Amino acid sequence: MISRRDFLQVGMAASAIVGGSGFGNWARLAAQQSLTQDQLLEFDTFGNVSLIHITDIHGQLKPIYFREPSINIGVGGNKGAVPHVTGSDFRKLYGIDDGSPSHYALSSGDFSALAQGYGRVGGLDRVATVIKAIRADRPDAILLDGGDTWHGSYTTWKTQAQDMFNVMNALSPDAMTFHWEFTLGSDRVHELVEQLPFAALGQNIFDVEWDEPAELFPPYKMFERGGTKIAVIGQAFPYMPIANPRWMFPEYSFGIRDENMAAMVEEVRAAGAECVVVLSHNGFDVDKKMASVVPGIDVILSGHTHDALPEPVLVGQTIIVPSGSNGKFVSRVDLDIRDGRMMGYRSKLIPIFSDVIAPDAEVASLIDAERAPYAAEMAEVIGQTDSLLYRRGNFNGTWDDLICDALLSERDAEIALSPGVRWGPSLIPGQDITREDIFGVTSMSYGQAYRTEFTGEFLKVVLEDVADNIFNPDPYYQQGGDMVRTGGLGYRIDVSKPQGQRISNMTLLKTGEPIDPARNYVVAGWASVNEGTEGPQIWDVVESHIRKLGTVTVSENNSVDVVGV
Repeated sequence: MISRRDFLQVGMAASAIVGGSGFGNWARLAAQQSLTQDQLLEFDTFGNVSLIHITDIHGQLKPIYFREPSINIGVGGNKGAVPHVTGSDFRKLYGIDDGSPSHYALSSGDFSALAQGYGRVGGLDRVATVIKAIRADRPDAILLDGGDTWHGSYTTWKTQAQDMFNVMNALSPDAMTFHWEFTLGSDRVHELVEQLPFAALGQNIFDVEWDEPAELFPPYKMFERGGTKIAVIGQAFPYMPIANPRWMFPEYSFGIRDENMAAMVEEVRAAGAECVVVLSHNGFDVDKKMASVVPGIDVILSGHTHDALPEPVLVGQTIIVPSGSNGKFVSRVDLDIRDGRMMGYRSKLIPIFSDVIAPDAEVASLIDAERAPYAAEMAEVIGQTDSLLYRRGNFNGTWDDLICDALLSERDAEIALSPGVRWGPSLIPGQDITREDIFGVTSMSYGQAYRTEFTGEFLKVVLEDVADNIFNPDPYYQQGGDMVRTGGLGYRIDVSKPQGQRISNMTLLKTGEPIDPARNYVVAGWASVNEGTEGPQIWDVVESHIRKLGTVTVSENNSVDVVGV
């Protein structure tokens, strides 16, 4: 008799051979440049339960360009493992033809040229079309939102996320979890969550005063689909008070809380759950570790690190499904639940090519209505770009280089620091830069651009702390996004070294002199987690800088020397 583990492994192998994931099919069709909506949505319905996963939309209602990272370094046990494989190595691993739309959707090489041919991606009206098609095939499919939804655009900032709240409600999710949503502040989060017509989940969201689960965010929700009981457990971003301002949500604590997760798995199993799904905003490597230490999880729908993989990753008997970001992908996962357990799966990562997938008329109309009051100011052209502007990768991105240049110039600073956040659309050479584009990479509720003085010694402490958040070999200590971006400052980083020993050769680029630990340097930055930070908003700083330039050209950045990879 075949074991459950063998069944899962056979199912995964069959997927890879015959294209059961759908990825192989659309990759080949896309290479022939004959892709249609029907082909993108084609799926051999499987089992008795369907999950639909979207995550990390970051307020992007309309189609955008979005470049995947060219550098994504894994450390410890994740060195060389997906998603820490990029570029041609990634394409070789998955059998992706160079120049195909699958290359364009999932990889970074030749991005500008491919974008000209294949166009924008995403748009929640196109996402709605995909969701409705899946529901037409499987009417009781469970739609799950992995968080980072109510944040990241001009209209989310102006409306305090009412735009995203309204549009997402039109998609009728069954549950969501959270991260950047909390930077709206507790009062606004409470106001929105109390109006949600679906579950707001977070097994790791606790009340600070009593160290008990927060009543507003239940740990899980039970569903009955396909004659099967499914438990969906929510996992909010664990490091909220570290990565974001604690003072904005002082009554809550978070953390990974894997012991509580294990208790929740046992609780839902005791209540009759035949399948356990974790809706996670941990990040992919943290999810891999959680799958290895918490028994009984069948599926983890992974968010936060914006990874998009054409096949799930199997850790023990848990499948982990990352679904990208910015509305660029939708994941469909079909499960065969029999005899009280998951016996097999079939999945498909559906790329939202906005020129291929027709917009849903109802959702398109709602999006236009939400944007209409702000359309003119969003569309105002601030400048043009001759360079590809992107934000992704462990180190520099050209959008962040431009932001750092703006801080140096507009704030009269020697050194600039820009947070290593992952959200924000890309622009291709020749595009106008609009006010909406600037907000797409700067919009947040604590965007003040500070100007202060740091000693050289303190600058090293900052870089070492952030580096450990990213390159600690234990995923449970990886608390950050990507490396803080620097302007006016060069350095060497050895990612193989332990905490406190990774950063060396710090240099003031303007003079070429080594950074003096005892000297004070004028530093400009933004997105400080400290309450009461003063300064102009970062989007105003960047807009002023771009207006003066007229046309933006970002030079290649060689200021960070990465070793130990």
